[in-house]
Amino acid sequence: MLSRSIGFAVALVGTLAFSTEAVEAQTVSVTPLGSHEGEFCRFDRAMMFEDPDGTRILYDAGRTVAGVDDPRLGKVDALLVSHMHGDHVGDRHIDAVNAGECGAPAMTKVVVPNTNSVNIALGKSALIVTGSEMPRFFASKLKALGGDPKKSQLVRFGASRKVGGVVITTVPAVHSNGVAGAFIGGELGKLLNASGLTAYAGPPTGYVLTFSNGLVAYLSGDTGVTSEQRTVVGEQYGAELVVMNIGDTYTTGPTEAAFVVNELIKPASVIPSHANEVGTRGGKVVAGSKTDIFIKALKVPAHLPLSGKAMAFDGSGKCTSGC
Repeated sequence: MLSRSIGFAVALVGTLAFSTEAVEAQTVSVTPLGSHEGEFCRFDRAMMFEDPDGTRILYDAGRTVAGVDDPRLGKVDALLVSHMHGDHVGDRHIDAVNAGECGAPAMTKVVVPNTNSVNIALGKSALIVTGSEMPRFFASKLKALGGDPKKSQLVRFGASRKVGGVVITTVPAVHSNGVAGAFIGGELGKLLNASGLTAYAGPPTGYVLTFSNGLVAYLSGDTGVTSEQRTVVGEQYGAELVVMNIGDTYTTGPTEAAFVVNELIKPASVIPSHANEVGTRGGKVVAGSKTDIFIKALKVPAHLPLSGKAMAFDGSGKCTSGC
């Protein structure tokens, strides 16, 4: 009887170990949606995350997703918007992939006051999940366009919301977050523009995404260095993948961003974003660029966000293909 019990326990442990390994072997797909195929360009911010269960999350659609009809989009379950600046929420967008130059994409499709993010959410029947005071803004836009305002959902710092297999948490970012008059329209919008002011939208946010395979990813948004990057992102959530904005002046510069990664979060992998430059030519890093400086300063592997090229990450944050 004892030997039978021991055998059962060994089998159970083996089964559990196999089950854990099987889950971790499932991968999260990360696909940058930039302005030029196979490159990392000036206005590239947008990324599509796909959970192993098929849940698809679009992060900061900005100007490089060619509207709701962009053939790269497919199904979208939720959109994340880090803050209300035009290059993140989308005040205009590219005419088509590869239109114009990497450093100056053709972006003649003006989408104010709706925003690219709202148009995509409406067309895809997707949620918009944001923190701060932004959900009320998006809800009013959706309602005005005949959509469901309840599809704009709030997640403030310290809480989480689950969409499909993905748990979405907001974390602090240090940046500005005013709503430009162009997004408001009418007399109020004109008055704000004339006075050089923006409307209050609360603080900006970063995101922590926890996927069904166990992968935890930190999306920095536009931010400087914060204490929460160590205590919350690194220690509480244990982020293994970091998408780090490195554009300098407008957000952390390459050396500051490398400090955040190396000393505060210590993930397994990093994807640079928001470099505000032509970061690659022919899919290779431009020597001396901010992207180059950032990658060389890192102590962990960095993976270039080449537009349209999907990368797969396992539950430990290791890139298993496409990197």
